[in-house]
Amino acid sequence: MKALTLSPQLAAVVGDKPLPRTEIVSKLWTYIKSKGLQDKVNKRMINADDKLKAVFGKPQVSMFEMAGLIGKHVK
Repeated sequence: MKALTLSPQLAAVVGDKPLPRTEIVSKLWTYIKSKGLQDKVNKRMINADDKLKAVFGKPQVSMFEMAGLIGKHVK
């Protein structure tokens, strides 16, 4: 898989070295679970903290739209 360059906002969450998209998503899930950011009632929703709001652009996202939203933060 091709390693992608990360934006500063995404790098603040997953680290600053280039990563393949699969590894980026994996590290995002590790971060989300370690911070308890999954919605307690609907586990498919992620309640963004300040770092994730900078990446997603909104306070809550579904796990399905998360992968699409990180596209703006990689090249």
